[in-house]
Amino acid sequence: MQRIWTISNVTSASRIVFVLPAAYCLTTDFPHHREWAVFFIVIASFTDFLDGYLARRLHQVTDVGKIIDPLADKIGIGIIALCLLLVGDIPLWYFVVVLGRDALIFIGGVYINRRKGIVPQSNMAGKIAVNVIALALLLSIYRTPSLEVVFSGMIWLSIVSMVVSLAIYVKRLFIGRNIVLKS
Repeated sequence: MQRIWTISNVTSASRIVFVLPAAYCLTTDFPHHREWAVFFIVIASFTDFLDGYLARRLHQVTDVGKIIDPLADKIGIGIIALCLLLVGDIPLWYFVVVLGRDALIFIGGVYINRRKGIVPQSNMAGKIAVNVIALALLLSIYRTPSLEVVFSGMIWLSIVSMVVSLAIYVKRLFIGRNIVLKS
């Protein structure tokens, strides 16, 4: 049986803890609330890099970690995107695309796990997509006229990265050599 409470798994789970005060800061008006939100989001993002490093360095790569890490990403992105939608900083269609992609990947992962008994691992395109989405969400917090072109570009770059990562996940689900589904 694999250990659950490894330092890398706790680091992954802490990402959700840091997103909660960020959500509060985004939805509550007080002096410098957006700066505080960015502070907590940056800390949460740092845990995303740290957990993988620790898992490899300390030989703590586990199936639990393969679930917690991307799930923490999805929960964190979802919470921040919902807050930004509620305060009017991102459009509804973007929120739906972000959550829709994550829901499809999550459902596909559960399907693979049930059919094959393995926990699919994140791919590099998915990690890139999460980081580009995070940058787009961070830019939406500071939407000023001088950054509007950058924000729009980041939104579309995140859409492209989401499509590419989703295509890779779908290919791995239906065509991938490393995942053969039980009948």
